[in-house]
Amino acid sequence: MTQDLPEQIDQQRQKLGTRIRDLRDHALLTQEAFAEMTGISRRRLQRIEHGIGDPRYSDLIRIAAALEMPLTELVQE
Repeated sequence: MTQDLPEQIDQQRQKLGTRIRDLRDHALLTQEAFAEMTGISRRRLQRIEHGIGDPRYSDLIRIAAALEMPLTELVQE
């Protein structure tokens, strides 16, 4: 659940989650398959994609690797 964060941080987190979901969809991967590929639980992945949970740095590295892209490209605005 979200803490009292500045609105800008919340918006950025939601934007990143949407980007991850769109990239996963573009790769034709289900959340379940993507969770297996990344080693991130499906529930945690779901929270990241919905902008509810803050992804760990290691989560972002795993997601970028599964999508075969540099981390910097994943988190770009």
